[in-house]
Amino acid sequence: MERKHLIAPSLLAADFANLQKECEMLNASEADWFHLDVMDGMFVPNISFGIPVIDFINRHATKTLDVHLMIEQPDRYIKQFKSVGADVLTVHYEACKHLHRTLQTIKAEDMQRGVALNPHTPVSLLEPVLHDIDLVCLMSVNPGFGGQSFIEHTYDKVSELRQMIDAKGLSTKIEIDGGVTMSNARKLIDAGADVLVAGSFVFKSADPMATIKELKNA
Repeated sequence: MERKHLIAPSLLAADFANLQKECEMLNASEADWFHLDVMDGMFVPNISFGIPVIDFINRHATKTLDVHLMIEQPDRYIKQFKSVGADVLTVHYEACKHLHRTLQTIKAEDMQRGVALNPHTPVSLLEPVLHDIDLVCLMSVNPGFGGQSFIEHTYDKVSELRQMIDAKGLSTKIEIDGGVTMSNARKLIDAGADVLVAGSFVFKSADPMATIKELKNA
């Protein structure tokens, strides 16, 4: 049976002067999730937005809020992200000293548990905790900035991770974040991806709703 893939447009690329309008566009589109990138200027060399902006988005979004924390010491803020509506909370493997404990805390707050891996981090490192993870986000660009080129090695990581998940009989989703376009969407899905994050490709296109539909039908 073919898996149905999800589309999670990244609001990092949205027009922040018209954020309510952008949220309403996503609500009306075939997008499945809102992907929200939180950056602290420490873990990654960029600062994006934080809890007040997500609180605002939550008031207008009618879909799953997929919050991706590119921050150091994410444990400090888990309860706060729950309070502003996060449904999926993803932390970086590289930012967590005690990953298992962090995942337990996210679960205790009744959110889906996500773990993101930077391009250089091997998927095999997740083997001991894979059964505690609802979503693995594979970074297909170096985290921090939108509009980067897709890293080709990602296909191999997706295939390897898909084999690990299937071998354990788990339902963990694989999410791809960075440089996703129509030129690689189908190949990623075929390799085993479940969720495609697209920022600039969606929001900078002439017709974002049509672009989302195209990705959904890839």
